[in-house]
Amino acid sequence: GWREAVAAAAGALQAGGLVAVPTDTVYGVACLAQDSAAVRSIYSLKGRNGSKPLAICLGDVERLYRYCHVNVPDELLRDLLPGPVTLVLQRSEELNKDLNPFTSLVGVRIPNHPFIRDLARACSGPLALTSANISSQGSTLTVLEFQDLWPQLSLVIDGGPIGDVQSPECRLGSTVVDLSVSGKFSIIRPGCALMSTVEILKKKYGLVPGSS
Repeated sequence: GWREAVAAAAGALQAGGLVAVPTDTVYGVACLAQDSAAVRSIYSLKGRNGSKPLAICLGDVERLYRYCHVNVPDELLRDLLPGPVTLVLQRSEELNKDLNPFTSLVGVRIPNHPFIRDLARACSGPLALTSANISSQGSTLTVLEFQDLWPQLSLVIDGGPIGDVQSPECRLGSTVVDLSVSGKFSIIRPGCALMSTVEILKKKYGLVPGSS
């Protein structure tokens, strides 16, 4: 059952493990963001460049205020989250200093997917989240597509295929937008929700494009 899967995944994370999870865009690998050893494990799993930041994942918008300094209206956050968007904001002192120590910013995801939101709510702090693939390889829409990573994962949650496996657009991942400068936005990665995100930021909130 659902609750057993959430409990098993939360237990694996609390024990320092890495768990593969479905999101609203692609499959991801999560660990506890406040667990420095687990964060190092994610980098080695992916063969990821240590200077590439990890996003954090939360279950609800309210929790974002604990880990970020928010300089946009709450309504803006709720217009974009939950959804296939990563919002980049100034990080707060609450966040593990070993997570992305080279930047004062942090990307925040609240995927529009009930499993990962329930899992994030079941854990005390934020999850660190990255795509379930070797760095520089394509993102994955089924658990079989990343089976080379399975041996290094504590648990794989199979949520079935995400989106259209035949469609390249479905593999773009979330749209990453920097909102850390008041009144401005910068697109860091176009991702799968670019048009709708830019429309909300410009038309509804009057933000202007900054240099990315």
